[in-house]
Amino acid sequence: MPGLMHISLNNVRFRAYHGLYPEERQKGNDFVVNMEVAYEPGEGIIVDLDKTIDYAALFNIINETMQQPVDLLETLTQTIAYAAHKKFPSIRTATVSVEKLNPPIDNFSGSSAVKFSCNF
Repeated sequence: MPGLMHISLNNVRFRAYHGLYPEERQKGNDFVVNMEVAYEPGEGIIVDLDKTIDYAALFNIINETMQQPVDLLETLTQTIAYAAHKKFPSIRTATVSVEKLNPPIDNFSGSSAVKFSCNF
């Protein structure tokens, strides 16, 4: 039976120190990460964790990546997507977004975000 299984992690929140500006690296910011991966599940009903993609392992990839400060949200989204595919080669598509809740922009109210989608 053909099809794709989608696994998502939604609204995962972090306090992290990403950004181009020194104050971002010192004070930090609040971030929200969303991730969706898809893979071909094969035949039959999935009843074992080893036959799927463990979303706890996906969270660990996101968490480890978010702990390493980088300048750009683009770097984060790509690093997370590629690391997920490296750990789970069965992933066919990945979409990762990282939202910075309080970007350091004068007179700005809102958030900024970057979304990366790729096919493997």
